[in-house]
Amino acid sequence: MPVKILVVDDADHSRELLKLTLAEQDYEVIEACDGEEAMRFIKSHPLNLVLLDYKIPKLNGRQICHRVKNDLLLSHLPIIMVTSKNDVSDRINAIDAGADDYVTKPFEPKELLARIRMILRRTERDLDANPLSRLPGNISILKQLSRRLKEKDKFAVCYIDLGKFKSYNDKYGFERGDKVIHETARILIDSVRESQAPEEFIGHIGGDDFVVITKPENADELCKRIIRSFDKAIPSFYNLTDRRKGFIISRDRKGVKQKFPLVFMSIAVVSNEFRRIDHVAQIGQIGAELKELAKRQDKSCFVKDKRKADR
Repeated sequence: MPVKILVVDDADHSRELLKLTLAEQDYEVIEACDGEEAMRFIKSHPLNLVLLDYKIPKLNGRQICHRVKNDLLLSHLPIIMVTSKNDVSDRINAIDAGADDYVTKPFEPKELLARIRMILRRTERDLDANPLSRLPGNISILKQLSRRLKEKDKFAVCYIDLGKFKSYNDKYGFERGDKVIHETARILIDSVRESQAPEEFIGHIGGDDFVVITKPENADELCKRIIRSFDKAIPSFYNLTDRRKGFIISRDRKGVKQKFPLVFMSIAVVSNEFRRIDHVAQIGQIGAELKELAKRQDKSCFVKDKRKADR
């Protein structure tokens, strides 16, 4: 999968120079001319890196950096700020706003490419980002759960799994399956953004397994919103015949041909609203139990843990 870099600069010659430099590494380049356009791209495209000029119209580099780094859905996105060579205050402000690095104009192309490679390696290592969805992976998920337990926050952990996804992959192939995974990630991101709750977190455990962490009072409506969007989108990933039938013919794990319904979404909601949870392992164990209950429905649904004590 190509590395996607957003280049933000209001000067045509600067963007062209950056594009020529990045072309040496076959990076995929997206361009923006001002801060508002940059934020639209950042929110709507799965990016690996942003090269951000400090002095741009509408929203300056510092404002963009501050917004990105304070958004749980975007904070993993690395930003290299491009500043004027003699403006020390710009460099200080870039660092204070949360920029991962900065380069000065005029820049040395080889040094810029080296800095980009370093930032990309560090981001992959530190955030364990899933290469397909670009969402934080297991390391980040563990850190989020551990922090909330330590701070004794009230939370709801939504474990999200796609039912009959293996059958879909077997019939349509892994490339089509990856598109379903990517669409699922987009739905989760859009649904969480719509709730406008800054403390919410999305992670990608792997494959068709995701996790969303929210507040208990937000969980029901969030799950309903996610499921509505998923059930509306999933038929478009099937051919017309299968879509009309509402099922596919594929082989089960024993190699026997069977009818399988369209891919559905199961959500298991683990909360400490009614019970005490002390360890991350407890969250995973309860989640596995609830997910089995949800998947038995053979349709999109969510199951919420309301037990007040361990059995």
